[in-house]
Amino acid sequence: MKPETQQTRVDMDQLLAEMLGGNIVILLFALFVILAIFRAIRIVPQSEQHVVERFGRLRSVLGPGINFIVPFLDRVAHRVSILERQLPTASQDAITTDNVLLVVETSVFYRVLHPERTVYRIRDVDAAIATTVAGIVRAEIGKMELDEVQSNRASLIMRIKEAVEGAVDDWGIEVTRAEILDVGLDQATRDAMLQQLNAERERRAAVTRAEGQKRAVELAADAELYAARQQAEARRVEADAEAYATGVVAEAIAKGGLEAVQYNIALEQVKAIGQVGKGQGSQTIIVPADAVDAFGKAFSMLKGRG
Repeated sequence: MKPETQQTRVDMDQLLAEMLGGNIVILLFALFVILAIFRAIRIVPQSEQHVVERFGRLRSVLGPGINFIVPFLDRVAHRVSILERQLPTASQDAITTDNVLLVVETSVFYRVLHPERTVYRIRDVDAAIATTVAGIVRAEIGKMELDEVQSNRASLIMRIKEAVEGAVDDWGIEVTRAEILDVGLDQATRDAMLQQLNAERERRAAVTRAEGQKRAVELAADAELYAARQQAEARRVEADAEAYATGVVAEAIAKGGLEAVQYNIALEQVKAIGQVGKGQGSQTIIVPADAVDAFGKAFSMLKGRG
């Protein structure tokens, strides 16, 4: 091979090596820039918030959308869902002030408002809320009697919710709902309540019967009082009629004299004898001794008037 050809190859190899070395540096730099941009951009879903740490310390909280962090220094340490959550249904025992053992089933709904508090202040938030709810339920039911628990369930739920909210506020959590699903009783308490219910029904029935009898007596007394009033009114009317008749007779005596009175008496006697004679089966008519005189006086008066 000629020396010129060898020299040409050496020159070409050196040129190629120089070109490849510069391109590798550029390529590596481009890859570094792309990786830095990729690590700097953080897209957070609408239902989440991301907690960013720098060298193990809290740096910021990223909200939904596009966010930027310092690559290789900042990192997303926690991805926290801000959707409303429901704790599993829990059952706990509670004793009322009248010493009745209850089994209460509760359910709590909550959501995270401040993820940095939830992440750095409590390890297991679900277990912590469940324990808090159990203690508050026992405390609140311990202030009430059984009848109050059953009749004021809405008020009890409200007090439990307010107490839980105050207890979990430092954890960055909002309790949205607290429900009492069921209040269970033991068999002995159920039997006692059933006996009490039957006794209460019997008492109400007895009261209803007594009220009915009382009302019947009152109505009977009212009817008797009404009848007495009507009889008194009838006697008063009769008395007024007799008084009026007496007045008319007195007036007639004053105007017509004694003869008019005697005439009326005789006329009434005649009418009475006629009525006796009309009776069925009357074969004999008993005439008073002075009936003839009465007839005579009546005829004489009529004759005198004629």
